[in-house]
Amino acid sequence: MPVEEFVAGWISGAVGLVLGHPFDTIKVRLQTQNTYRGIVDCILKTYRHESVLGFFKGMSFPIASVALVNSVLFGVYSNTLLALTATSHQERRAQPPSYTNIFIAGCTGGVLQAYCLAPFDLIKVRLQNQTEPRMKIGSSEPRYRGPVHCAASILREEGPQGLFRGSWALVLRDTPTLGMYFVTYEGLCRQYTPEGQNPSSTTVLVAGGFAGIASWITATPFDVIKSRMQMDGLKGRKYRGMLHCMASSFRQEGIRVFFKGMTLNSARAFPVNAVTFLSYEYLLSLWR
Repeated sequence: MPVEEFVAGWISGAVGLVLGHPFDTIKVRLQTQNTYRGIVDCILKTYRHESVLGFFKGMSFPIASVALVNSVLFGVYSNTLLALTATSHQERRAQPPSYTNIFIAGCTGGVLQAYCLAPFDLIKVRLQNQTEPRMKIGSSEPRYRGPVHCAASILREEGPQGLFRGSWALVLRDTPTLGMYFVTYEGLCRQYTPEGQNPSSTTVLVAGGFAGIASWITATPFDVIKSRMQMDGLKGRKYRGMLHCMASSFRQEGIRVFFKGMTLNSARAFPVNAVTFLSYEYLLSLWR
């Protein structure tokens, strides 16, 4: 099994995470808290109350874990395509796989990524939702002192299943959307690259960016439910399950609730995924 796709996915995932984490923090807060009037209000209140460090809450843990999960996504995707088509990464420009095979490989990577990601993502969301300023005399202590304390607290208070809260919504978010993600990327690369040649850096950036936007537009409704399920249990159980969370959210806030954070998701998706794919393709080209 080729391992370079896993290594390239790990490094490119870390690069994308650093670029996109501040947007992700604002997105998570908008989805799970009703104290903000919109994106600008959330940004201003976060900065005023917590300084610029507030935008990077929960990043130390995912800088390693999410990079690992991204490694799983790209590694499984590429190796699934290898199993389906018997072509390596460098052979796929001359012998492009069908979009059906690309979609199947993307969905396979999405399922495995979701299960690996679930505990790390829950810890990240819990830390991002802590609005207490750090290192300020007289301010209230945050519930969690860091990612390790957060994980230990969840295990103690909610049991092992607490770390997988919202995992079904995460699976439903990632499985079809990551199939679409890779189909969009490959389709745009083929459209703007001469047959048999490798796409230019500009093509990779544009294709990766639009692939990110397309996947997040479809993923946002389940992303909202996932974030709400992950925060459930912090102060007592509010939802009996994923369907109850969807029904309750719709009844209280209307259809718009399922699109909270979509603007930020799309704005973040283009640069993050453009850089992720460019890093991935560049690293693989170095190892050929």
